[in-house]
Amino acid sequence: MELHQRIVSAPVDFGAVRTEFGLASDYPSEAVSEARDAVDAFAGSRTDRRDIPLVTIDPPGAMDLDQALYLERTATGFLLHYAIADVAAFVTPDGPLARESLARGQTFYFPDGTVPLHPRVLSEDRASLLPDVDRAAALWTIELDENAEPRRYSVERALVRSRARLDYTTVQADADAGRLHPSITALPEFGRLRIEAGLQRGAISLRLPAQSVVRHDEDGKDNHWQLVIEPRTAADDWNEQVSLLTGICAARIMLDGNGSDHLGLLRTMPPPAPATIESMRRTAAAVGVDWPADVPVGRMLAGLDPNTPPALVLMSEATGLLRGASYTLLNGQEPDTVQHSGIGAPYAHVTAPLRRLSDRYATEICLSHCAKTPVPQWVRDGLTTAAETMRRSDATAGKVERACLDLTESTVLAQRLGTDFDAVVLREANGTRPAEIFVSDPPVLSKCTGSPPEGKQVRVRLTVSDPTTRTVTFAFPAEPGGGSVPYSKP
Repeated sequence: MELHQRIVSAPVDFGAVRTEFGLASDYPSEAVSEARDAVDAFAGSRTDRRDIPLVTIDPPGAMDLDQALYLERTATGFLLHYAIADVAAFVTPDGPLARESLARGQTFYFPDGTVPLHPRVLSEDRASLLPDVDRAAALWTIELDENAEPRRYSVERALVRSRARLDYTTVQADADAGRLHPSITALPEFGRLRIEAGLQRGAISLRLPAQSVVRHDEDGKDNHWQLVIEPRTAADDWNEQVSLLTGICAARIMLDGNGSDHLGLLRTMPPPAPATIESMRRTAAAVGVDWPADVPVGRMLAGLDPNTPPALVLMSEATGLLRGASYTLLNGQEPDTVQHSGIGAPYAHVTAPLRRLSDRYATEICLSHCAKTPVPQWVRDGLTTAAETMRRSDATAGKVERACLDLTESTVLAQRLGTDFDAVVLREANGTRPAEIFVSDPPVLSKCTGSPPEGKQVRVRLTVSDPTTRTVTFAFPAEPGGGSVPYSKP
């Protein structure tokens, strides 16, 4: 079953979703004024590292650039410089900007724009690591051995200057053509080694088809949207490893502490229940996937071809392994759980402070520990509230993403009620839970009535597609006499 799609678009209004979740994009005027007028609180004490030829790698058109990197191969391994936007330098503790960002928690993403964590004058301009301008940063320096395992790491406040603004697609094309930017020529080797290191740690990475909603603006239809499978390149995976490595180093710094001061904020996830692993093994046997007893689940999943029905079934079920993610405080003593089972190591969010509140707090702790100075009082006083805000906003972000997909799916498919589609059955019906299927054209994950066989390609019929309730339902078997209506541009 090939994963592809044709152009099927429909007018969709995401404003109702923003209203439903109470997400207002307008920032209070006093917070906007603070962001516009703020000056770097640490300007006089930064290390000047504008000599490092950093580059950014982000989606095309992104303006809130949190990270810039420089990676080189050395005689003993690798040297990574990773600059992170120093948001804390521009936010006054207990000021309007701090209070509003604490209420929001993170940037919320919609197909037609964002509800930002910070005013755009800060997140897309003054604090963003845009090219060819001097910027305040928390600069990570990580020395790694031949296997890309970290040996020494630290973070300090620095003045940096990005040299180029790259995106994932062009980085992949440059890698394929052997013409990578000089600042990241070592990225493919580094990325492959770090991915292997993750598998050795027991990391679990899912490669389910990533649905996205994108604008279809041909013929002047600016409010028309379509469902697509978001392509993921090797460059995405390599760049992700830079962020994951930095988060692992940050967690180690917090766990090691500064003398007797063990303060930190970790991103944690409990290990999957043995029963969940056993259920996956039964599913693997049922769909014909050989899974030796001594092979960890993460390595088994990494070896699958994600374009095959058995792989889609197993990766769909594996989402049950990655549940229970939370934010865990370190405050004087080590908690019961410090691991993130999906990463296979202790981990902390520190690389996206323009878009995520927790990173500003965690970065400040790491800066203090590395400098062997006291953690600022505003961090101590606000850490518990920040963790609570992140838990709440994470839950909202997940619901918002699902609501936008459901609204687009039900709107795009509303014109095709009664049509038959080819699908892969991801999960069979189980008691009161209906079966789950994946339709590739257009890409839709949906529930299905009846009893379609798990792991099989089947023909299903669209029976419900209601934008008002954001509901899509297919039926199996497809009733006789159905047909596949050709796609057309509305």
